[in-house]
Amino acid sequence: MNPIIKRSTVLLAGLLLATGAAIAQTFPAKQVNLMVPYPAGGPSDAIARIFNAPLGKELGQQVIVENLGGVSGALAAQKVLAAPADGYYVFQGSPNEVILSPLANAAVKLKTEDFRLVHPVADAVIVFVTRKDLPVNSVDDLIALAKKSADKPLTYGSVGIGSLYHLILENVQQLTSIKLAHVPYKGNAPLMQDLGGGQVDFAVLVYSAAMGALADQGRLKVIGQLSSQRSELLKNVPTASEGQSLKNFSYKIWTGFMVPKNTPEDVVQRLHKAIGTTLQDPTVRSQLAAQTQVASPPMSLAESAKFFEAETARYRGIAKSINLQPQ
Repeated sequence: MNPIIKRSTVLLAGLLLATGAAIAQTFPAKQVNLMVPYPAGGPSDAIARIFNAPLGKELGQQVIVENLGGVSGALAAQKVLAAPADGYYVFQGSPNEVILSPLANAAVKLKTEDFRLVHPVADAVIVFVTRKDLPVNSVDDLIALAKKSADKPLTYGSVGIGSLYHLILENVQQLTSIKLAHVPYKGNAPLMQDLGGGQVDFAVLVYSAAMGALADQGRLKVIGQLSSQRSELLKNVPTASEGQSLKNFSYKIWTGFMVPKNTPEDVVQRLHKAIGTTLQDPTVRSQLAAQTQVASPPMSLAESAKFFEAETARYRGIAKSINLQPQ
């Protein structure tokens, strides 16, 4: 190679490296968009609005919440993947949008591996909830009643085929050899309305303050939670695994902040540090608790990656076992 060309190539490579380092060091140099895959006013939006101001303070730039619903949350995910992978678009996602959506919805073209989980931020408590007059008071009672009702299966509602709640109850049927009738709904609100009205027997759903109020009014019953240990938010409700029918059975739904997989490492590290610090903010933690969410425990980037891989493998395994096909 001509010495002048060689020297120019080396200089150019050095310049590109220096420019990349400078970009990472100055990140963020403008506002960061936190993309929520559902309309304003819902549980996901509430989490984003707890985080945006304190996270912006840690980053030294404003964090703007952007809402975009549609296609089981995948529309927002695809918008983030279409944007430059520079850390200025952060996706707030859960297993529903980034793991299950591609497995259940033929219109979703993204792959779970397109994302990198920077840090989980909140865990919600999932519970078994029944109509008020279903003659059960525990998960064991529910399983026993389902076994007696094989000729006329109990009905359970979910927020759609391929949703986390659908997969959980398919898993319950596999483990206990019961048969249930699935009634898919278009959203949480109509399902809760029908549970309160007695049109569906039971469901597995994220616990919410609204659900707690309906239970206090005697309009439905919360009979068990799915986490491995009783949540601080629901100390009086036993876990399913405390009974006999579903030993070692546990699920939780987490929310995390994600970026496209090819986002520069220094940018990911900067986001990770800011998110970790924000999670320790007492105001953030108390505001999450008010939304019946628990702040996620600290995780390194390596631990976040391992967690994401394990969750992906778990849900893909269940989807395969029930022969879930994209529709």
